[in-house]
Amino acid sequence: MDNRGKNILDDDRIGQLLLKLSLPAFMGMFVMTLYNVVDTIFIGHYVGPLGIAGLSIVFPVQMLAMGIGLMMGMGGASLISRLIGAGNNPRAEHALGNAITSTVVLSVLVMIVGLSNPDLWLRLMGASDTVLPYARDYMTIILMGNAFRAFAMSQNALIRAEGNARVPMIGMIIGAGLNIILDAIFIIPLAMGVKGAATATVIAQVVTSLYFVRYYLSGKSFLRVHLQNMIIKWDILRAILAIGIASFARTTAQSLAMVFVNRAVVAYGGDLAISSYGLIMRMMMFVMMPGMVIGQGMQPILGFNYGAKRYDRALRAIKIAVIAVTSYSIIAFLALYFAPDLFIRIFTTDSELIVLAVHAAKHIFFAVYLIGFIMVGSITFQAIGKAPQAFVTAIGRPFLFLLPLVLTLPHYWQLDGVWLAFPITDALTFILVVALLVPQIKMLRKNAIEQSLIST
Repeated sequence: MDNRGKNILDDDRIGQLLLKLSLPAFMGMFVMTLYNVVDTIFIGHYVGPLGIAGLSIVFPVQMLAMGIGLMMGMGGASLISRLIGAGNNPRAEHALGNAITSTVVLSVLVMIVGLSNPDLWLRLMGASDTVLPYARDYMTIILMGNAFRAFAMSQNALIRAEGNARVPMIGMIIGAGLNIILDAIFIIPLAMGVKGAATATVIAQVVTSLYFVRYYLSGKSFLRVHLQNMIIKWDILRAILAIGIASFARTTAQSLAMVFVNRAVVAYGGDLAISSYGLIMRMMMFVMMPGMVIGQGMQPILGFNYGAKRYDRALRAIKIAVIAVTSYSIIAFLALYFAPDLFIRIFTTDSELIVLAVHAAKHIFFAVYLIGFIMVGSITFQAIGKAPQAFVTAIGRPFLFLLPLVLTLPHYWQLDGVWLAFPITDALTFILVVALLVPQIKMLRKNAIEQSLIST
């Protein structure tokens, strides 16, 4: 790509372009997912089930940091892609600066609130007396690196929005690789336990953030970061938040739902059950990852072509993304539903924990093949600037469906009621996304036909 010339997104080979943007994103997101997974593997083998339970309790806090990064990243990326497609690069650079400033400010605020009374928050999230020390040690350190986690997460989308998937991939690989090395050092020879896992994660996130800063300072980016553009401009921030709030709402609602799931699991199954739930959620991250990366690969293509009024290309991007993500989701379902023990044994050798986790997996993964389509559908609304639909689909799964089901079903089926809430939620969310997406597809088809008639 010529830094200031034709953008890489201006290409009618949609399938090749989606692969070009999604494959590096997939590789990067794959290793980034290892942040939490590797921590859990080391903790499972060298600390034990209570350590895994501590990490599980803290996971909603980590999701909140991800929510801030995704809010400013996806919201900024949607605006940036559409502005580049419309040829308005100066305003796109202003959107980039505003997204960076907002990410740092909001994540620091979360850190301050979280560190003000960690025991209170952990108790509210379901930590028992035995799990609390592990959760406290992990969360305190994780929150100290909150700004770096959110910044790195936002840059994955913001840099990709200008058509560059290689830099986010390299940044995530650097961070994940360093995290694995430091985990091995801090947890095994230094015996730092959960503190070591948290410290390794924060250091890795700092290094990843510095790599992204260096990218902008090198002058190789399509868009430039100027200090004057980092001063908040409210009309730009509102445009970012109008779309990005859906991502924040999704992760915040997921975080809130997970708090209630944690509490229900502890109430009906105890500390070992929360450990099994933690393992399942680590496996779920790999299931959701392709939907996220293919959706993120589609987002700049869809946003650019929608902004440039090339509706036929926009439709092709959606179609190819849906086919790709659905295919993967079916494969993931077959592996995780019929052979979950193969994956669970990676995290632990505790026989009782394995039995509990396998039983949970058989329930939770029953409709997991729908998740890829759900994520691509939700990102489609963000990419084309449909804020109401993006918001509804974002909060639908965790807040409208999962939370009420988790509060209701355990009264009838105890711990199994918690697990059954997940496949029912997936089915209901799928129906919601289809109902909202069909009118948008019809609108794009109508516009594409009209554009074709005009051009002829």
